[in-house]
Amino acid sequence: MPGLTRILGATVVSALAAANANAGDFAAFTPLGFSEDGKVFAFEEYGQEDGSGFAYSNIFFIDTEKDAFLEGTPFRLRTETDNASISAARALAVREALQMIQDYNLLDHPGWLAAFNPVTENNGDNGTIRYRAHPNLSPVSEMVLETFPLAPKAACRDITPDARGFRLTYRSPEGKEREIHEDERLPESRNCPLDYRLGGMMTYGGGGPDAVHVALVIVLSQGFEGPNGRWIAVPFRP
Repeated sequence: MPGLTRILGATVVSALAAANANAGDFAAFTPLGFSEDGKVFAFEEYGQEDGSGFAYSNIFFIDTEKDAFLEGTPFRLRTETDNASISAARALAVREALQMIQDYNLLDHPGWLAAFNPVTENNGDNGTIRYRAHPNLSPVSEMVLETFPLAPKAACRDITPDARGFRLTYRSPEGKEREIHEDERLPESRNCPLDYRLGGMMTYGGGGPDAVHVALVIVLSQGFEGPNGRWIAVPFRP
């Protein structure tokens, strides 16, 4: 167990740092991997809340066939003490999630971060990503995110009266389009969303018939000191 914990600690250290808590809170993203059959994908988001300054780490386990959280997840840890470190919050979250990480053997099946488009990237297009499923010069696919007005939750009517939902459209290398996701309502977990950004693409299984792709969406919501950013993973089979 200690050895695996040290390996996991090295794996989840991301090159991204959490955004300054005084200017909004944008969570960093770290993929944790897939189960061998691709039916489970896990990732961590972490950072420091604006306003309170509390450090947090959330670890999500996604059923890639049902597009739903696995039972008993996500694991959400927050250190509600002054000056608590982000590393402390992450260690607590890993401790809670470690058994499932072992059960699904995630570290042996990292998949590919096929494309990454964080909020710090200024490419002029927050809603389109062109990517290859595998770094073997496989054909190029495209994911497109569009937003549209959607009625806000009652608690958000005065905060974000112009609430928005999103839809995702996948374009295959052959040019065929397929809708992957479209919001029908705004879930409680998004707080009061202002906008969305297509943050990246994960892939597993290359170009095989059982390949899994995961669209990574950044949800921008109203925080205490500016906009906050959190991550959503939307899995599909191409």
